[in-house]
Amino acid sequence: MSINKKPTLVILAAGIGSRYGGLKQLDTFTPGGDTIMDFSIFDAVEAGFGKIVFIIRKNIEEEFKEVFDKKLFGIAEVDYVFQEIEYVPAKYQNPERNKPWGTGHALLMAKDAVKENFAIINADDFYGKEAFQIMAKVLSNTDKESYDFNTMAYLLKNTISDHGFVSRGECEVNEKGFLTDVTERTHIEKINGELMRKDDNGAFIPIDENTVVSMNFWGFTPKCFEFGVELFDTFLEENKDNLKAEFFIPSVVNEILKSGKATVKVLKSDAKWFGVTYREDKEIVQEKIEKLIQQGIYPSKLW
Repeated sequence: MSINKKPTLVILAAGIGSRYGGLKQLDTFTPGGDTIMDFSIFDAVEAGFGKIVFIIRKNIEEEFKEVFDKKLFGIAEVDYVFQEIEYVPAKYQNPERNKPWGTGHALLMAKDAVKENFAIINADDFYGKEAFQIMAKVLSNTDKESYDFNTMAYLLKNTISDHGFVSRGECEVNEKGFLTDVTERTHIEKINGELMRKDDNGAFIPIDENTVVSMNFWGFTPKCFEFGVELFDTFLEENKDNLKAEFFIPSVVNEILKSGKATVKVLKSDAKWFGVTYREDKEIVQEKIEKLIQQGIYPSKLW
């Protein structure tokens, strides 16, 4: 078994926040100026992660460094990698495209910065302390030359915004607790009190509130990059004329599953998830964080 150093935390922070109406990655949620990422990083470092890799865009690099280089100096190793629309082979570059290529593309951008087992998360999701503890323990005990991957699972009903639609990875799990399939559902919404999703034709159909979903909290060894590169090339060829096509992490995961070479264990946590998709979500998240601070789960000043 390869000796593991501390696992790495990779944060997907290159989004443009179109539904939020601004750069929600750096929006603050406490009087002390903490972002949601600060809580994830705090939990991760406490759980045993040793390096933080931010996936961002170049036009927000200065703002990120201004915030996090100071906060994390002496606490964790920090690295920045960039996801840009033009970071694809020249023949697939399209000046009319104005949307990033998705989370799967972002994952591939971190390839050279990640040398250890790693978790990847969204910048705008609050996953809970216990989730990082469970993930850190699993990653620390996984051979980094192996194809033993995992994901942190949540119930759909606990991950919905009351202010509009959300995207979630719908998971199929076998009786042994391993993932057998994951499908990116790009539009799930509460309508008249019932959870509905759009099908491939844009029609709304019901989806069970107890559906197991991925919140983009995945645990990988560096071996995962073997699957993504070739798959992304195929995706680009098939979608070169589609200005809105996105390459998602679940696409990589399904390729991993299809290969028969790797497994994805579904981890479960009682930690409470919450996040911000819409500006209206902010006040609710602030109240929940304040409650956690009052309960002593987090200090009033993280760093």
